[in-house]
Amino acid sequence: MATQYGISGATAKGIASSVERGVAEGALGPGAALPPVRRLADELGVSPGTVATAYKELRRRGIVVTRGRGGTVVAAAPSVASRRPPKVPDGLRDLAGGHPDPRLLPHLVPPSRLSPGARSHRSTPRLARLEDAVRDWLRPDGVPTEHVTFAHGALDLIGRLLSVELRPGDPVAMEDPGYHHLLDLVTALGLRTVPVAVDDQGMRPEALRDALRAGVRAVVCSPRAQNPYGGCFSAERRDSLVAVLQEEPDVLVVENDHASAVADAPLHALAAGGLERWVHVRTASKFLGTDLRWAAAACDPITLARHDGRMLLTSGWVSHLLQETVYELMTDDDTRALVARAQDTYALRRNALRHQLAEHGIPSHSVSGLNVWVPVRDESAVVNGLRSHGWWVAAGARFRIASAPGVRISVADLEPSDAVRLASDFAVVLGESEATYGG
Repeated sequence: MATQYGISGATAKGIASSVERGVAEGALGPGAALPPVRRLADELGVSPGTVATAYKELRRRGIVVTRGRGGTVVAAAPSVASRRPPKVPDGLRDLAGGHPDPRLLPHLVPPSRLSPGARSHRSTPRLARLEDAVRDWLRPDGVPTEHVTFAHGALDLIGRLLSVELRPGDPVAMEDPGYHHLLDLVTALGLRTVPVAVDDQGMRPEALRDALRAGVRAVVCSPRAQNPYGGCFSAERRDSLVAVLQEEPDVLVVENDHASAVADAPLHALAAGGLERWVHVRTASKFLGTDLRWAAAACDPITLARHDGRMLLTSGWVSHLLQETVYELMTDDDTRALVARAQDTYALRRNALRHQLAEHGIPSHSVSGLNVWVPVRDESAVVNGLRSHGWWVAAGARFRIASAPGVRISVADLEPSDAVRLASDFAVVLGESEATYGG
C-alpha cells in the first residue's frame, strides 16, 4: 500500500519523481493506491493543483492510471519497472514460458568471414543476400516485398514505429487477450490500449470497427499463432478485417507473424489486402533461436522511411554478424528440415493436449502456434491447484484487458504422454475449484 512508502516533494516534478522512484524500486507495486490529491497536498504542504499536475505527468508516462472513484493507482505494467514473469518454483514443470523446445533449434555458429574493422554500415545497413532471402520468404505468402527492413526483434521494431507514429495518450487497438509484452510496451510508451476481442480466427471485425470508431491511430495484431489464444486468420476473416481497415486508411496496421515457420497454419496476411499504411513483421526466435534478436519487416514506403530514419539516429543498424548468422541458417538445408520437423512436432503436441482436455469436457482454444488457452472461472485457483500437481502455467491476467479469465499453457516441449496426465490433473483442479468457489 502507498502508506508503506512516503511520497515526498515540494513541486510537481519532485512529487512525480518520488512516485517514480518508489515504483522503480518496487516499494510501490502494480495496483498500489496513491493518496487522494487533497490529502497528499496537505501532507506535503503544497497546493492540490501541484499534486494534480504530478499525477497528470505520471499518467501521461504510463506509470499510474486513474480509475474514477477507485482513485489513482500504479499501472499494472508501469513504464519504469519491468514486469518479468515469476520465477518457476523448484520441482515444477514449466509450461508458462512460451519458449520453443531447445531440442528443435539449430546450433548457432557465428560466421567467421566478416573481418573486423570500421565499415560504413549506416550507408549499407542490410546485407543484400539476406534481403533477397527475406523477399523469397515473404513473397509466396502474398506479402508485398518492394520495401523491407530489419530490426532487433519484433518488439524493437513495433516500439520504434509506435513512438514515431503516435504521441502519448493516442489509442492503439490491441488483441484481447493478447501478447503481454506488447500490452506492456504500449503502456510504457504512454499510449492507450483499446481492446479488440479475438476468437479462433483472430481479431473480430465488429470489435475492430468499434475500436476504429473510438479513434485508434494504430492496430497491432497477429495473423496466426495468436498469443495466447492460438487464433489464425482464415481467408474470409482476413478479407472482412481488410474491408473494415480500408474505412480508415490513415491507421497504421502492424501485423506480427511471430511464429511464422512453426505456426502450422497458412498465412492470410492483411498486408496482401492493399492497405495504405501497413507493416508485416517476422522474427526467427521461435525456430532459429531465442538469442537471434532479429526481425524482418515488409512495409509501405512511408513506414519504411520513418522506421529506418529513427533507427539511423539510435542503434544505426542490425549487426552484420547477426545478419550473416541468420542468412546461413535460413539457407541451410539441414536447418530447413529441422524447422519442418519442429512445425509438425508442435502441432502434434498442441493437438494432443486439446484432445486430452476435451476428453475431460474441458474446452480450450488454439488452432495454431505453441500455446493453448483454457477459459477458467478463477485463474488463481487453477494456477495454484496445478502447482500442487507439479505444473506451472501462466495466469491469464497478464494477457487480458477486458476479456474473460483463462490460463495459458505452452506446449512446445509437452509430449503427448505428458498431456494425458496434465489434462487429468486439470480436471481434478477444476473440480476442487468449483467445490471451493462455486460452480
